[in-house]
Parts: sequence; C-alpha cells; structure tokens
Amino acid sequence: MAQFQAFAPGVQVDGAAVLAVVQELEDLGGIGQRILARHGIVSPQPGSWYSQQAWLDAFREIAEKTGPATLRGIGRRIPETAVWPPEVSSIEAALGSIDLAYHLNHRGGEIGHYRFELAGPRSARLVCENPYPCAFDLGIVERTAAKFAPAGVNPVVKHDDTRECRQHGAEGCTYLVTW
Repeated sequence: MAQFQAFAPGVQVDGAAVLAVVQELEDLGGIGQRILARHGIVSPQPGSWYSQQAWLDAFREIAEKTGPATLRGIGRRIPETAVWPPEVSSIEAALGSIDLAYHLNHRGGEIGHYRFELAGPRSARLVCENPYPCAFDLGIVERTAAKFAPAGVNPVVKHDDTRECRQHGAEGCTYLVTW
C-alpha cells in the first residue's frame, strides 16, 4: 500500500471530508479550492461524492507545497465533519469507531481500515492501513481522542516509531494513545 494511491479506482469520498481541506487551507490564501479544482473537485458539498484518487492527488500536491503540518491540521478537522455513529460517547468508543466512520464517509470499493485495540486501562493502539498520508491520520487520531475524552483529560497521541511507517513504504502506521 502506498500513500496517495487509492486501493480501488471507483472509490469515492463524501464532500464533508473534502471540505476539511478547504477549511484548513483558507488561511493560506484559499489555495485549497484551487488545488482541488486542478484535480477535478470543484465546489465540494457535504453529501456529494468525489473521486478518492482525485482527493489523494490533491493531498499529494498539498504535501509538496505546504508540508506535513498542514496534512495533520486537515486530519484534525475530519472528526468535526465526519458522520459518527450516534452511540459514540467515550474515548474508547470513538477510537474504536474510527473505522466505521471512515467507511461511512467512503464508498465504491476497498478503502483500507483503522484497527483499534485497547493496550491498557487508559491506552490504545490504532493501526491505520489506508492510502492517506501518515500526518493526516495522526491528526484524525489526535482530534478524535481529544473530542471524546472525559472533561479535564488531555490525551496524548504518538506515532509508534518502533513499527514501520507508510512514509517509508510500509502498509500502515501505528499510533499509541494514552489518556
């Protein structure tokens, strides 16, 4: 599996997720709309569906022009716009449902997975095997943990550097979350 390469040609992503790109890049002179348009995504709207490969191509261009911090920021916006199962109300349930939310916001073929496992009473491991960039997934995991953490709790998310990473050709990245 490679970053920026859809697993199947017909996969689509919901416009609500696509808008996270536009929102994050608004402060950079509105380049989000221009980058998306260069890849065939014009005026994205929630509930409309767009080519995942076109979106990934836009991600690649964003990565080349702005770097991983922007991709991480885009990822942090996704939990705010994604469709979540209504029963999600705890950090464990939220982290465990990222895969379900991911599948609710994509359609049309194989898209990969987010595998969740508890590692202890206040810790978890997420293995992200999908075509999105590592920094983007880090942002998703960080914001999901923070959004659903108990009041007064500040979760910590770290890339597990003892495991391989998609940035270096691996099939996935692993993140460790403590709270």
